[in-house]
Amino acid sequence: MKTAGEILKLSIEYLSSKNMDRARRISEDLLAHALNLTRMELYVQYDRPVEEKELSMFREQLKRSLKEEPVQYILGEVEFYNCLIAVDPRALIPRPETELLVDMIVPSVQKETLWDLCTGSGCIGIALKKANPKLNVILSDISAEALSLARENAVRNEVEVQCVQGDLFEPFRGGKADVIVCNPPYIAASEYSKLEPSVRNFEPKLALVAGEKGIEFYERIQRDIDAYLNPKGTLYLEIGESQGKQLFALFPSGELLNDWAGRPRFFIYRRQ
Repeated sequence: MKTAGEILKLSIEYLSSKNMDRARRISEDLLAHALNLTRMELYVQYDRPVEEKELSMFREQLKRSLKEEPVQYILGEVEFYNCLIAVDPRALIPRPETELLVDMIVPSVQKETLWDLCTGSGCIGIALKKANPKLNVILSDISAEALSLARENAVRNEVEVQCVQGDLFEPFRGGKADVIVCNPPYIAASEYSKLEPSVRNFEPKLALVAGEKGIEFYERIQRDIDAYLNPKGTLYLEIGESQGKQLFALFPSGELLNDWAGRPRFFIYRRQ
C-alpha cells in the first residue's frame, strides 16, 4: 500500500509527462479531495497509507483531468469570498478576479436592493448577501439550469435571496435597484475558438459569448440602465481586459479599475 506522498509524487510525474499545466496543483487538489483532506493536511499526513477505494477515486479524477476537464468541475465546488460554491457545467466557474469585484462592493452596501444579473452559480450575489445580511438580493439569469444551481448555492450557504429567470432586465420590469452588478458574457464570437480547451469544451457557451463584437450585453445595459437604477445608484460590471475604451464610449462618466494583475477588469457607473 503506497503512502499519500508516494502517490502524489507519481501523479505529478505522470501529469508532467503528459505536458499538463499546473501538474503539482492538480495532483494536490485531486488527492486531497480523494482523501477528504485539505492541501495542507495532505502534506502533514504525507506518510498516510492510501486505501484502495481512495486510490480508485483519485485515478478516476485523474483521468478526467487528462481530458482537460476543469479541476473545479471534478471537485464539484470552489471557495469564493467566504462561501463554498457548488460548480458544474450548468454555469461558469467563479474566477478569483471576481472576488475582487465583491470586495469592492461589500463596504458600500448595507440595506439596499441589489440585483445580480447573469448570476450563473450565484457566487456574487450570495457572497454579498452573506457579507451583508440586510441586503435585499435578487439573482437573475436567462438560463434555468444556471438559476437552479444558484438556488442550490443559496441554500448551501444559508442565505435568503430571490431568484428570477429572464434576459437581463426582463424579469425586473417596473422595478428599481440601488445596486446592480453584472458579469455578463463578453467574448466575441470570433474569439471563442481561441479559448483554452478546458473552457471551450466544458463551460457553457451561453455564458461566454456575447455576440460578434463582445460588448453586446454592455450596449444593452447602457440603453436601459437609467430606467432600472435608482438615482445615486451604482452599476458594477466585470469586463474583458481589452474593453475599457469601449465601456467609456458607452458610459463616459464611468470608472475603470484593475484586477490584482493590473489588468483593466471592472467598470463602475454611478447614476447622477
